[in-house]
Amino acid sequence: MNLSKKNILAFFKQQGRAVPFTDLLREFGGRHVKRDLKNMLDDMADDGKVVRLRGNSYAQPGKMATTRGRISVHRDGYGFVTPEGGGEDIFIPSKLLKGALHGDLVEASSAPSRMGGNKLDGSVLNVIERATGRVVGRYEETRRGAVIILDDQRLNLVLTVPEKSRGRAEDGHQVVAEITSYPVGGRPAEGKIVEVLGWPDDPEVEVQSVIRRFDLPHLFGADVLKEADAIAETVSRDDLKGRVDLRTMATVTIDGETARDFDDAVSLRREGNNFRLWVSIADVSHYVKKDSPLDREAYLRGTSVYFPDRCIPMLPERLSNGICSLNPNVDRLTMTAEMLFDRSGAMLESTFYPSVIKSAARLTYTIVKQIIVDGERELTDKFRPVSPMLADMKELALILMAMRKQRGSIDFDLPEPEIIIGLTGQTEGIVRAERNLAHQLIEEFMLAANEAVAHYITAKGIPFLYRVHENPDPAKLHIFQEFVFGFGYEFSLVEDKVKPAQIQRLLTQADGRPEERMINYSLLRCMKQARYAAENVGHFGLASDCYCHFTSPIRRYPDLVVHRILKASLDSTTKQAARKLAIATERLGEVAEHTSKRERVAMEAERDVVEMKKMQYMQKHVGEQFDGYITGVTAFGFFVELETLFVEGLVHISTLNDDLYSHAEKQHSLIGRRTGTVYRIGDAARVTVASVSPATRRIEFVLVVHANSSLSSTSNPAKSVIEEYPRIPLRGKRLTGVQPRVESKEHNNRPQNDKKSGKGNVRRKR
Repeated sequence: MNLSKKNILAFFKQQGRAVPFTDLLREFGGRHVKRDLKNMLDDMADDGKVVRLRGNSYAQPGKMATTRGRISVHRDGYGFVTPEGGGEDIFIPSKLLKGALHGDLVEASSAPSRMGGNKLDGSVLNVIERATGRVVGRYEETRRGAVIILDDQRLNLVLTVPEKSRGRAEDGHQVVAEITSYPVGGRPAEGKIVEVLGWPDDPEVEVQSVIRRFDLPHLFGADVLKEADAIAETVSRDDLKGRVDLRTMATVTIDGETARDFDDAVSLRREGNNFRLWVSIADVSHYVKKDSPLDREAYLRGTSVYFPDRCIPMLPERLSNGICSLNPNVDRLTMTAEMLFDRSGAMLESTFYPSVIKSAARLTYTIVKQIIVDGERELTDKFRPVSPMLADMKELALILMAMRKQRGSIDFDLPEPEIIIGLTGQTEGIVRAERNLAHQLIEEFMLAANEAVAHYITAKGIPFLYRVHENPDPAKLHIFQEFVFGFGYEFSLVEDKVKPAQIQRLLTQADGRPEERMINYSLLRCMKQARYAAENVGHFGLASDCYCHFTSPIRRYPDLVVHRILKASLDSTTKQAARKLAIATERLGEVAEHTSKRERVAMEAERDVVEMKKMQYMQKHVGEQFDGYITGVTAFGFFVELETLFVEGLVHISTLNDDLYSHAEKQHSLIGRRTGTVYRIGDAARVTVASVSPATRRIEFVLVVHANSSLSSTSNPAKSVIEEYPRIPLRGKRLTGVQPRVESKEHNNRPQNDKKSGKGNVRRKR
């Protein structure tokens, strides 16, 4: 057949499928037409008449299955399309992105991957909807013109800036720009500078850059502030109508040292062998009415966002730190969950009601720990009115912890970094955040209250906003099963599923062993992310069949929704109450989806700032040596996490100049061809900090000492961690220690947990 575009299209029509380039070459004359055929196919692809597929194949757009979905692009260029209706993600090589940017809604082709299984490879056919209109980056003036180097490397884009669109930006400034034209073919993207933030080494500019990049609402509008200012700063007599008066009860708040918004308070009384617990939560719904300016702004934000040096609150400070905060020795309106537990931890009864409290003391985790764990006499005497109650709380918390563990609730006890910020805003230290029995005490009480409210509303058959957590990903579980087998652990799957109790048993078996931390990380990465939903599918991580968020309405919009539903459900006898319930439960699916997205954005922004602060700190330590352990092995080297700083960097294979190394993927190792030296995840390693790049969030290490360098390839070092994504090319995958939120500890610090997010894991140096 003669080589022509018409004949090529006819051949595609005849085949009715994707055609490899080798088949086309054979059909149209063999090697001597190879260059002409390739050029012709490239022209046809640029015109949209054919589609390039992975594996050097081509197809007609209208003759192949297509999928709509959002594309997630890795900073090394490749991406994945997540289908709108669910299903397997589609891997897109960088050269087949067709100008699609991270987050765009695209139409993509898909075909079975050469890697086998259910995996799919594909190509972007067209961009349906752009996700990014504004970008943040560093403005640079070059010989070829001005450009903006974007902070978000996932966009994989350099923005050119015409002279008329540069405003007052100076070379090196951090700027915000609007994208005026997107990349098409070989034409670069263009942009217009709309805001000059300042010099990038200014700590304030750094934070403002993150705020702009993640599009975080950070300023309250005039109408919102006006409504907040109109709210009284004290509780009036009219506010007390219909409320249970708990002001004479010894009630305390327990939070981190830097916390300023106290949204939960607890009280406890022994009744024979039983424990009666009161969990009183700030009644934010009394002040923030549905569809008011305050409510619309809180919904838009979805959650408070916590950075190492500040909080971007969901509500104005007049509310969050004022009338809604359960400050000591003042009247505050609350919603109370009153629960009775027996000696085994079983909940015998629960009641819920609007209340008014007066906190007797503002306690910190440190103070409570010193009283109930260390038994410090001076503090015990100082807080004598509540010290006996704290001892009883400790007893109940331990009972609840044991009961939850017995039912299979998963407890990932992993260390988290605490960033120490100096007065200039620079990072002055990174230490391990403390988590003690006082933290666990509050966690257990909040978990109990959340679960009790969810069961109460569900039993009444009322539409509700649940906190759900699905079963782990089966593919990741199989990889993990193979991984732990090498350590001698049994981990069986039944129909690709595992029970939470089995995971907890495994964690218990690993407790105290050298590989404990690695197994915790590996299991955590098998988990899906917890989310909000109008349908109850249970909470896998907590081994709970019914769960919600009720305990933090100052900082989480879903909790505010739950309060409104609970309030309305307590009085369903009048038409007015029925209307309130109908209003409180409308559009729950939409609320769930929106607040889940806002939570993920907040997590990403918080994580980005923490990584930035880590980079700042490590810049001061270039050339210094640190002890660490290998957390990931790839074909291009291995990653090492420093033991005391929770900072990860790459030892590139090119710096291992004593041998040629092969990557043993299943053994998660690099093996020397001549010496047999093995570098495996979990191995202890001492490294020198070679370079730090805050712009790319990358650290390069050089190996000094490797503790297991004499091990054979069949050795089994104790420490180990792996995050397996076999469909992601090894050249680009970083195995980080960042934890997705699964809420094994509902009331601790971000990113993993769910209480006073971030307020307890930052210390400002005075």
